[in-house]
Amino acid sequence: MAFETWLAFFVACWAISLSPGAGAIASMSCGLQYGFQRGYWNAIGLQLGLILQIAVVAAGLGAVLATSSLAFSLIKWFGVAYLVWLAVRQWRAQLMTLEPAAPRLIGRPLSLLLRGFLVNASNPKAIVFILAVLPQFLDPRQPLLEQYLAMGATMVLVDLIVMAGYTGLASRVLRLLRSPRQQRLMNRTFAGLFVGAAALLASVRRGAA
Repeated sequence: MAFETWLAFFVACWAISLSPGAGAIASMSCGLQYGFQRGYWNAIGLQLGLILQIAVVAAGLGAVLATSSLAFSLIKWFGVAYLVWLAVRQWRAQLMTLEPAAPRLIGRPLSLLLRGFLVNASNPKAIVFILAVLPQFLDPRQPLLEQYLAMGATMVLVDLIVMAGYTGLASRVLRLLRSPRQQRLMNRTFAGLFVGAAALLASVRRGAA
């Protein structure tokens, strides 16, 4: 891959990652509830989902997903159901006691890792999007595997940085939420954002992706 091509792809990755979506919402939600160090496990899970999506496209299965209404619908509605489930959990989230000596909520790293993975892995639109974007930067005269590895590493690195920003920003907001009313309002705001992400995913049609 020529450096100029990689640089253009690098810029595109920033634009893609910075666009608010279910991953950003999940990162902010985890940062708010668990702080940065624990909440960032969600971001790592998001990257595992992203790697799976890139692998699916590289293996040629993305084309099958793009043309199969049944496969697309099954993954899409699983993603919708999962986002709604996250919304319910966020709505009912435990309120935190934020006195200096009080501990934060402790999220299990494996649970947060799985949470992030499912958010990305259950989004068929992202796979179709990757299927449409990545080939634009491929040089068919060069080994494809090396190019997919380079682009995958670039996407993961950029997204890790962006999600660190979303998680860290939300974890700092945590310090400002002292009253139960403020925390309840924030939880319900994120619950609404998850529902909104679910509604957007539900509205996706295979032909429009």
